[in-house]
Amino acid sequence: MKRYLIIVEETGTGYSAYSSDLPGCVSTGNTREEVERDMSDAIEFHVEGMRLEGLEVPAPHIYSAYIEVPA
Repeated sequence: MKRYLIIVEETGTGYSAYSSDLPGCVSTGNTREEVERDMSDAIEFHVEGMRLEGLEVPAPHIYSAYIEVPA
């Protein structure tokens, strides 16, 4: 089991998501729940495709952090 970080952004029409660990793997949805569920499916499909093509599946290496600055 691998755990990939996804970035979820609110858009004018819903939400979009991507993972920097897996370039080209993206998803959209009307709600946060939908985009997260669809992104999970997209990652599984993306990884399966990489394996079928004989490509190395990258290990997760992206992490998140928050930086506080005076507002």
